[in-house]
Amino acid sequence: MAATTVSQPTRHRRSAGMGNAGSDQRTRYFNAFCASVLVVFAAIWVLPLLWALVTSLRPEGEVTTNPTSWWSSHWTVGAYRSILGSSDMATWYMNSFVTSALSAALTVLVCSMAGFALARTGFRGNRAVSGLLLAGLLIPGQVLILPMFSEFSHVHLLNTYWALVLPSIPTPVAVFVFVSFFNGLPGELVEAARVDGASWLRVYATIFMPLCKPAISAVAIFTFVWSWNSLLWPLLVMTSTKLMTIPVGLATVQSAFGIQYARVMASAVLGALPLVVVFLLFQRRIVEGVANTGIK
Repeated sequence: MAATTVSQPTRHRRSAGMGNAGSDQRTRYFNAFCASVLVVFAAIWVLPLLWALVTSLRPEGEVTTNPTSWWSSHWTVGAYRSILGSSDMATWYMNSFVTSALSAALTVLVCSMAGFALARTGFRGNRAVSGLLLAGLLIPGQVLILPMFSEFSHVHLLNTYWALVLPSIPTPVAVFVFVSFFNGLPGELVEAARVDGASWLRVYATIFMPLCKPAISAVAIFTFVWSWNSLLWPLLVMTSTKLMTIPVGLATVQSAFGIQYARVMASAVLGALPLVVVFLLFQRRIVEGVANTGIK
């Protein structure tokens, strides 16, 4: 009996140890699988960029003879010199930066105020406004191009920065990002501030906005990237070469160069370079914004 009593805890410890070992092994397999999937998707994203960079650094004759090669015996930056010397690349960069920065700043301001009103003020018609915003998500942007073009033409804003900035400000997704974040903050903050006599504007500006930096970062970065990559609308409203943005300017460069692949790839690298820099500098903010604002 004594021997049996002593052996029971031993068997329990052994079974528990075997269970933990099996769980650890399954965890390692799952982590290895996740890492493999991430490596595959990273390769799918990175390899085209590397191929574009390599092609832009090869002589045009080599690219024409063997376009799929990853190596060159005569590396050169001639394609970049040709593009920078024959186009207004610096001006296009400045135009894209100004319009993208203005779009990001004004979108954060307007959409955060709308999100605060929907989340905290409880005004009459709250549900109706939310329904209209949801309906805005269902309308493709291409459907609005013709009426927006007519509207901007009547107010004489075509071929100006405002023609690029104003359409990007009313973004329903950004409003719902702020609504989701503001709803997650304690309601006692509003009650205490209102009891002390603070106005809604003061509650918004001094209490809620300092607490929603992740949401501000997410909306600002995504709006900046979207505005920088926009092509169709700027192509329609910008007719002056000096006011073109990077995508529109590069489209004209590529059509002028035709099948000169090295120059086409060099222009693509120059257009994507600022976005890569933004991602490398603000990747932590992007992850925090996605994790804390409910973006899926």
